[in-house]
Amino acid sequence: MFARRVRALRPPATEVGLAQLAISTLPAAHGATLTVSSPAFGSGAVIPMEHTQWNGNVFPGLSWSPGPAGTWSYVIVMQDGDALREGVPILHWTMVNIPVGATALDAAMTTAPERAQHGPSVRGADQPYAGPRTPPGPRHRYHFQLFALDTALGAETLVSYAALMDAMHGHVLASGETVGLGEAPNRGRGG
Repeated sequence: MFARRVRALRPPATEVGLAQLAISTLPAAHGATLTVSSPAFGSGAVIPMEHTQWNGNVFPGLSWSPGPAGTWSYVIVMQDGDALREGVPILHWTMVNIPVGATALDAAMTTAPERAQHGPSVRGADQPYAGPRTPPGPRHRYHFQLFALDTALGAETLVSYAALMDAMHGHVLASGETVGLGEAPNRGRGG
């Protein structure tokens, strides 16, 4: 019984949206990478409920290694790689034009840092953090992807995910991610 429950908690064996994630479709120049982490969960660990839409929707915080020379700004793209909507992983949250001097966003942040802007999400343009809302069933993988760009993005690029990806194309100097697991409430407690 316990082994069956553990198997049910695992994400699906195949991540249906892996090839469509922003980090997969926008490769960094020369393969440069950034190290990304969250104080709320380790990479591959469960995202605490308070950071989900099920309970609180509090931003978990992120930190990253500095981008390479030539970095002008950072972009964050959060996607659910285990669920597709209109052929791409569900887009939970984006933030663009994070200043080059920043290497972290505080947990419980409610407003974008100076000059940064919330970008598009599944809810539309200019949307704040929307944490996981994993449906009942297996856990989902949530990719917090960070991109160092050699430019800043104009407001016209923030109306949709497609416009954002087009604007970032050819400008990614380095990228990295941390992946947290989301689950529906009451996992492991009989429900």
